[in-house]
Amino acid sequence: MALHIVFVEPEIPGNTGNIARTCAATGAHLHLVKPLGFDIDEKAVRRAGLDYWPYVNLTVYESLDEFLEKNADRRMFLATTKGGQRYTDVEYKDDDMILFGRETAGLPRDFIAQNSSMAIRIPMSKETRLRSLNLANSANIILFEALRQLDFPELK
Repeated sequence: MALHIVFVEPEIPGNTGNIARTCAATGAHLHLVKPLGFDIDEKAVRRAGLDYWPYVNLTVYESLDEFLEKNADRRMFLATTKGGQRYTDVEYKDDDMILFGRETAGLPRDFIAQNSSMAIRIPMSKETRLRSLNLANSANIILFEALRQLDFPELK
């Protein structure tokens, strides 16, 4: 059983490092869609002290088109501040993918529009001046809701 976290064109290495650690700890599969704003080769990972990196189930794609082509048969939720439903209002299933966009721009607007029925959001105050929550924090929030709904499979 596995859930899938997808970072589309992540820019900040710390966010990807944080969610990679969560994926290693929970058995979730991490997918990264290029271009990346940082290097994930073995030397860069070792230098960053990411000793858990060998335990991350990781797939890297050259583009969003390649990712979509290779995962066309999977159900995908789009995490976005423009989502029409709360992340807690959907029923997650084994093998679901949860997509997150770049820290500075989110997922492409046309992609969200084409898949609006699968767009989910984390509720936030209307009074906030923030554009959104931190990318890694958002991914953790939604991943753990999905894991909770699935009764934390294979976790103790």
